[in-house]
Amino acid sequence: MTAGRLEDPDYPAYTTGRAAEVLGVQQAFLRALDSAGAVRPQRSAGNHRRYSRRQLAMVVRIRELFDQGHTMASALRIVSLEDDLAAERALTASLRRRLGRRGRQRKDPQPGRPGPQQEG
Repeated sequence: MTAGRLEDPDYPAYTTGRAAEVLGVQQAFLRALDSAGAVRPQRSAGNHRRYSRRQLAMVVRIRELFDQGHTMASALRIVSLEDDLAAERALTASLRRRLGRRGRQRKDPQPGRPGPQQEG
């Protein structure tokens, strides 16, 4: 196994037993999340579940929502909405950066070309 794989948050490095131990949950909880489609671990050649660090983080988020009294359906909806919001915020930040660069380019005339205030 290369070091790159260990750093990859999507590399399925954790067995069900190890993932349950790391997270402090029962293996049955992880199997229930798989059955519900909340977290779909990859499968080994022997058909054993293998979880990535990203999936473990998702399990933690879902577990926190359960601990707050949410049902599986509401926890999954909340996680989905949080993910959508994060994606939209990232898109908005990217667009703002692009607009900022474009605005600076308009204010700074290119060499040899008159600026907006010099035209006319």
